[in-house]
Amino acid sequence: MKKLLLSIAFVGSTLLSFAQTDAAAKKILNDVSKKYSSYRTIQSDFSLSIQDANKKTHTTTGVMYFNKPQNQYAISLPEQEIISDGKSVWSISKDIKEVQVSENENNGNTIGPNNLFNFYQKGYKYVLMPDEKIVRQGNTESAKVIELSPEDTKTNYFKIKLRINKNNHIQDVTIFDKSSNKYTYTINTLYLGKKFDPKMFTFSKDKYKDYELVDLR
Repeated sequence: MKKLLLSIAFVGSTLLSFAQTDAAAKKILNDVSKKYSSYRTIQSDFSLSIQDANKKTHTTTGVMYFNKPQNQYAISLPEQEIISDGKSVWSISKDIKEVQVSENENNGNTIGPNNLFNFYQKGYKYVLMPDEKIVRQGNTESAKVIELSPEDTKTNYFKIKLRINKNNHIQDVTIFDKSSNKYTYTINTLYLGKKFDPKMFTFSKDKYKDYELVDLR
């Protein structure tokens, strides 16, 4: 679980460059991108459901914080904390008391909590699928469904399903990998424009002085 979250969490690009001319899908993605681009800060409670090839499912929950002007983020999970000051990323594994430090790379081929809102902006072919029913805040509504496939065939996943609610917000993202595993990120709540304490995006050595530090930069 720890290694999975570490491997799929990186920040994506902010430029809009869609890969295929499905006009209806492009309009929806443009509208979603425009909406998220207008937000300076985002806080979201999310859940991650992992279904393996044997249909066994594990679900965890977390909170993510984004300070877009500074390209900073923080992600809190039961067994892991991820902090980025915009230049470096600290991945803190609570179970083994280890901190891995790496450069904050803009890698569009990886998908995680911190780039759920913009990963689709380039490097994908996409097609609009029939609407699906979702339950949001206790109410049933229709969601737009777009399926994306990566242009880079070397990625470890072959398809992504993106569902968008009536507010033009991403409801959930499901990633289908080549080992028959399925990962679903669901956005449960969204708080916009909140003012964050700058310390949220700064790694404190004193707080983790008993942890082993592995610098990968």
